Amino acid sequence: MSASADPNRNRAVDWALMAYIVLAYAFVFAPIAASFVFSFNSDRFPSIPLGHFTLDWYRAVATDPLVWEGARNTLFVGVIVGVVSTALGFGAAYTDYRYNFFGKQVYLALALLPPTIPVIILGLAMLAYLSRVGLSGNALSVIISHVVVCAPFAMAIIRLRLSQMDPALEPAAWNLGASEWKAMRHVIVPFTMPAILGALFITMAVSFDEFAVAWFVSGLNETLPVKVLGFLQGQVSPRINAIGTFVFVLSMTLVILAQLLLSGRSATPADKE
Repeated sequence: MSASADPNRNRAVDWALMAYIVLAYAFVFAPIAASFVFSFNSDRFPSIPLGHFTLDWYRAVATDPLVWEGARNTLFVGVIVGVVSTALGFGAAYTDYRYNFFGKQVYLALALLPPTIPVIILGLAMLAYLSRVGLSGNALSVIISHVVVCAPFAMAIIRLRLSQMDPALEPAAWNLGASEWKAMRHVIVPFTMPAILGALFITMAVSFDEFAVAWFVSGLNETLPVKVLGFLQGQVSPRINAIGTFVFVLSMTLVILAQLLLSGRSATPADKE
């Protein structure tokens, strides 16, 4: 009796988990879906019933020089932050993978600390520090601040990939005559390339979406999320829905690419073994 009841119980549990996942995703993405729908609504204010379908808000965004300025700043900062954060994250992750030293746990804790700090406190701290060294209020200040936020994400992703690597592979390359740099180039980097690219896309997405720290340190070089705040001040602009849809699609594209790279297996011989 119990044996015949087990499949039914397992099926009920599976359906309950599936319903829970669907409800959780619906709760998370409902506001985003509403913003997407209202970005094509002719009415100025988001209300039901909807007006007729229109692309006017996208046209208004496309012809707004302030939006283009914010988009250029966002892309410029995001690409540089992604490259620098991924390079720093790789170095930090490889240091953790290859070396054992006194205070290593403290090193890891400090390296992964910035994302755990409330963004308001981090933004104020970055503003105070960058002001003292004369860097506040320009694009470089946003890049430095975002690198502080994003580098730990890159380190965590690459560190996870390195933890899957056989520790004997690199010493084997040394024994076969490869220098440390050649071993790095032909063993470590190919093995971690999916994680490196994934970290690049993730850090770019984080930089694109980050608002609070950029608001404190950007000055006149505002990124697109900071520009959106300006649109919200004193008015309700449907352009925000159009901008939000564009930013969401861009960020999700980067995250999905990162996920595909991280979930797929590397084509290197070391990984196949």
